[in-house]
This record gives sequence, C-alpha cells and structure tokens, in this order.
Amino acid sequence: MITIQGLNKTFHVAKRNAGVGQAFKSLFRREYTAVEALQDISFSIRPGEIVGYIGPNGAGKSTTIKVMSGILVPDSGTCSIMGYTPWKDRTQYVKNIGVVFGQRSQLWWDVPVLDSFELLRDIYKVPEREYRDNLELLTETLELKEIIQMPVRQLSLGQRMRCEIAASLLHSPSLLFLDEPTIGLDAVSKIAVRRFIRTINEEKGVTVILTTHDMNDIEALAQRIILIGKGRLLFDGGIDRIRSRFGTHKTLTVVYRHHAQPLKVPGAELLSWSPERAVWRIDTASLNISEVLLQLSGRVELLDVEIESQPIEEMIVQLYKEHQI
Repeated sequence: MITIQGLNKTFHVAKRNAGVGQAFKSLFRREYTAVEALQDISFSIRPGEIVGYIGPNGAGKSTTIKVMSGILVPDSGTCSIMGYTPWKDRTQYVKNIGVVFGQRSQLWWDVPVLDSFELLRDIYKVPEREYRDNLELLTETLELKEIIQMPVRQLSLGQRMRCEIAASLLHSPSLLFLDEPTIGLDAVSKIAVRRFIRTINEEKGVTVILTTHDMNDIEALAQRIILIGKGRLLFDGGIDRIRSRFGTHKTLTVVYRHHAQPLKVPGAELLSWSPERAVWRIDTASLNISEVLLQLSGRVELLDVEIESQPIEEMIVQLYKEHQI
C-alpha cells in the first residue's frame, strides 16, 4: 500500500545574532543554515496496519507525514501510496486519505460542527447515502450526539479532537494519518479515541499511521513501530522486539509479615524497604522471579506479591539513548 524509498528533505533556515544592528544587517544579507529534516528514509506499510511513527521533537516525523499527505515535496526519493505520488496526484490522492493534525483544525470555528461536516461532504463529493451512514457511525462511536450542533469555538479540546477525527473519516478513506491526535486530552477522551481507532481498523480495514509522544497510545494501538531521529530511520519492528531487547527488567513488590532486617536477594537491586514491604528491580535475563519468590517464602511469610513490567516509555528512552538522540 505504501512504499517509500530514499526520501530526502532539507530546509534552509535564516539565522542572525541578537540585537538591532544584526536585525538591520539581515535585511540586506541573510545567512542560512541547512537543516536536514529527512535523510534517506525508506520503509513500506501493508494495508490494514497500525504503525506508530515515533521520535523526539525535531526528528522529522511531521515532515514525513506532510510529504506522505502531499503537502510537502521532497528534494529526492520516491513515495508511492495506493499507486499515487502524493504531491503529483494530489487531487485524486486526497480522496483516499484522512489527516488529523493535533494542533491544526479543519473545522470552521464559528459554525456548528454539523455545518463543517456538510461542507466537507460537498468538498469530497461524498454520496448522500454514504455520508449519512458514516455520520451515524461516527456520531455514535465517537459520542458526538450532544455536541454536533455546537459551534467549534465552544467545544473543549477533547470534544474538538473527536470531531476532527470524525471529519477526516466522512469520505471513507482507506488511509488515516494521525499526528498527535490525543495531545492535551483527558483520560476519558483518550480512551474513546483509542477505542474508535481500533474499531475502524478492525471493522473497515483502515490503515493508520500514528505520530505521537504518548507511548500509551503506541502500546494500546500500534502493531509496529518506526523510530526516526535526526532525520534518519533508526528502528523498524514490532513492540515485542523492543521488549525482548529492553524489557527484561521487572519490578517485584512483596508485602510480608513484620521482618526487622532488610531482605537481601543476590542479583536483585533493592529499590525500597520497610519492615512490612520491599521492592526489587530484577533482570529476568539473569535471575528467575520464581526462584526469588521461593527464596523469600522460606524467610518470611508472604502476604502479597506484585510484578510489574518495565513501562514502554522507559524502553523507548533506552532505544533513544542507544542511537544517541
């Protein structure tokens, strides 16, 4: 469905030193710095995948999305999506995609949400029956019934983002780009958006490319992660691959009958201790948790045991450090 080969994009950014004199000088002679936003980016995505496209700020994520959606033209390289070259076949291509930028709106600020939807229907020339069916589905699954008649300016951020996602799907696209779709949302709105993304992916086979800094979104939705840093592709694979490399550490919390002395477990790092509770960090690659529990049960009376995996955020940070980004 998507094949990208050797994408490169460089921006020339004007620079000058602080001060009125430097500002005046820049009117006549400007100096520029070349920023390589994309450097030889190549990957492919199959129909029906949910892919997390991640990286730190300034890595080149949004630039890639803008090239793939036809907004930017790369300096070199090829991009074929559903047989189209986005920046060359834009009129035909955009009928097949939906795009949501978390900090940009495609809704009209002072009119009711439904009026924006009606205008988008006319722009995309969506057949009346298809539009009504899609509107009913989106209104129900994204819980828009109470807000669809309200002006956009009166909506909360979470309500507006749900409407933005609905607007991007009114024309039944086969590919959905989501750039920070849950930024600033409360927990309830995030869960609603995640549930909806999974639904359209499973029931309608919509391919989703998700760009976000919220690793909980990635863990809940993505089947695959593409990591970009400083304009270069650094990692492409499933979350299981990251867990196998960085997720061997687990946190073991044990509650027990009063014990006056700290409990020492060879090979485990004691994070905290009290006479009734202790927490260890254990590398499961070198130490079996069941063996640790067997040791402890012979020394104290265990009341409760909790084992936690390393959070996905920590594993991604380790991946960043490995690539020095």
